[in-house]
Amino acid sequence: MKRIYLSATRSMAVLLSLGFVLSVSSCNREGCTDPDATNYDDRAKEDDGSCDFADQAVSGDITSNTTWTADRIWELDGKVVVRDGATLTIEPGTIIKGLEGQEAAASALIIAKGGKIMAEGTAENPIIFTTILDNIQVGEKVGTNLTRTDNEKWGGVAILGDAPSSTENGDKVGNLEGIPADEGYGEYGGDNASDNSGVMRYVSIRHGGISIGEGNELNGLTLAGVGNGTTIDHIEIYATLDDGIEFFGGTVNASNLFVYYQGDDGIDIDQNYSGTITNFAVIHGDGIGTDEGLEIDGPEGSTYTDGMFTLVNGLCRAEGSEGSAADFKSKAQGTVRNVTFEYGNKPVKIRASFEDDCSTKNDAAVNVLDGDLVFDNCAMAAVEVYENADEATCVAETEAAQTAVANAVIVDGSGTTIDLSTWSWGAAGLNSEI
Repeated sequence: MKRIYLSATRSMAVLLSLGFVLSVSSCNREGCTDPDATNYDDRAKEDDGSCDFADQAVSGDITSNTTWTADRIWELDGKVVVRDGATLTIEPGTIIKGLEGQEAAASALIIAKGGKIMAEGTAENPIIFTTILDNIQVGEKVGTNLTRTDNEKWGGVAILGDAPSSTENGDKVGNLEGIPADEGYGEYGGDNASDNSGVMRYVSIRHGGISIGEGNELNGLTLAGVGNGTTIDHIEIYATLDDGIEFFGGTVNASNLFVYYQGDDGIDIDQNYSGTITNFAVIHGDGIGTDEGLEIDGPEGSTYTDGMFTLVNGLCRAEGSEGSAADFKSKAQGTVRNVTFEYGNKPVKIRASFEDDCSTKNDAAVNVLDGDLVFDNCAMAAVEVYENADEATCVAETEAAQTAVANAVIVDGSGTTIDLSTWSWGAAGLNSEI
């Protein structure tokens, strides 16, 4: 066998060459370079995008600017409160899951008065709030183990601002239902109509509505005293026990709202909310105890009594026998334009109130006749005026109000056609339910 012997010089050159190759290989080693990742590689020099992160629990107060990233699931352990002066930024595609728990232990995200949320998702990467019981994972848009009737699995999201609200007893400031006043973060309402609580865009809130206090289930999204400097756009509420979206006063404008299979009311307006809601749909079915598509109230106190809501281009639809079209009561005042109600023969209800002698008090029915509650080009089966009493005592007056209101309200308008594919990015769309 022929042997080859290298000179010392050539041997050294070969060794140096091998060392160079090994050095280059080591310098170019790819892997996860984030020390917080579960698969961190301390030898990697270049990140290859393979990092995995454990779910991260959050609880208590957020008092400084904070960002939740889309590379992990964030778990709400109890009530997480963004305090005055702090901003919570949530990246597109981020998934937030609420842990189980009732009342004091219920999980929810609350943006306190003076706090701010910047949750700007996209149709391709929506921000998703759901329950810990949902098997959705990072990078996914919908889970597979829960349905549209699975609700009351966690709380919801509430934003509290400094805009005008007509609360009880002539007060300008209210306290959110279910939050003890001494907690210090339930306060909302003030004098700043242009108050800015941040942005929520392309956000889906799913499977919520658990009780946060005795007899107080949290809505999918609560907007209390929120100002018109805030952006609310492309929101889906999916399978919640209580109201889909409730406005307690405030001036915020909202667009492209979709409430699907809520247990109570689809859109609920209270305390003289005076913003504009544009392009919305409420769809609900049987088995969840649905109440109304819309429930609309006016001012509760003697402050900020002149504000008028506007509802433009909407659809309210029942896919079963449960639920009613709408209930306008408690001095409801504003404009309903181009809205279609699809509830078979069920009417839109309008409340009348009477003194002991059956003389009329100011209520929604009177506001219709006075031009303070306007229905413009709305499609509905009928209008029903009812008396605000346990037992009807002013029968003749109620019948007269019924006739007058029916003549004033256009019941044969064409309404509008809503393109439900607007919300194809959400759970209902991805589950082929719309």
